[in-house]
Amino acid sequence: MAKEVTDDYSGIDEVIAYIHKHIDEPLQLSRLADIALYSPFHFTRIFKEKIGLSPMYYVSALRLQKAKDLLLQTNLTIRDIGLEIGQQSLGTFTTRFTERVGVTPSEFRRSAQEAEAHFKSLRNLSDWGTMSSVLLSGNSTIEGEICSAVPFDGFILIGLFAKPIPEGFPLYGTLLPSLGRFRFTDVRPGTYYLMATSVSWEMQTKDFLLPHATLRTRAHAPITVQPYTPVRYQEVMLHPARQDDPPILVSLPLLMRNFLHLKNQSGQRK
Repeated sequence: MAKEVTDDYSGIDEVIAYIHKHIDEPLQLSRLADIALYSPFHFTRIFKEKIGLSPMYYVSALRLQKAKDLLLQTNLTIRDIGLEIGQQSLGTFTTRFTERVGVTPSEFRRSAQEAEAHFKSLRNLSDWGTMSSVLLSGNSTIEGEICSAVPFDGFILIGLFAKPIPEGFPLYGTLLPSLGRFRFTDVRPGTYYLMATSVSWEMQTKDFLLPHATLRTRAHAPITVQPYTPVRYQEVMLHPARQDDPPILVSLPLLMRNFLHLKNQSGQRK
């Protein structure tokens, strides 16, 4: 029997643990709601309040994360990997993976060598600089400071996303050489979610190709940008990965490559 709706999210934590343990099995909304002792309607609402995503969207994100793992750690064909995560159509799997990771499954599988080269380029970069744009009428600047709950030596990838999960290419994004201030300029009116993760200089390539344990942060509340209206200063804290954090689906090497490309263009214009 479904219990009365309260602000107690303990049942959601139990469901998340169940999802992680049974990600290879069919996961129906009614079954997940039963575990939390809620009706499907109220379970969906409470899950989204806590996680920011609907239960089934969260499940699909974890399955795409598994697909990334399988692409790098097995010799399974791309079609078989799609089947492993419940996608019967190769075309559908390829489309969804590309939309939410930023590269095709084949490109992701081949990305290790390129990712290592980007990592070395960033390590040798002496001038990270700031690449800002002219503020257009009605657009805004989002500024803030990023800190870390634990010691950290490396660089940070930070961006504004359309959903409360780091997937696809950020609407606005950059790399930072250290903790401290960040700034996005010329941000159009809209609703954004601030996400960040880190890459330690001690990491191996696979650690950021499959960023399960990187420090991260996610905004539980969206940032609303309105014309001619200042945006509140953002204070961001990186923390170790938690089970209820949404997976980092966006390809970090893709963000690294884009940053280096923009840096190169900026240098050529000087």
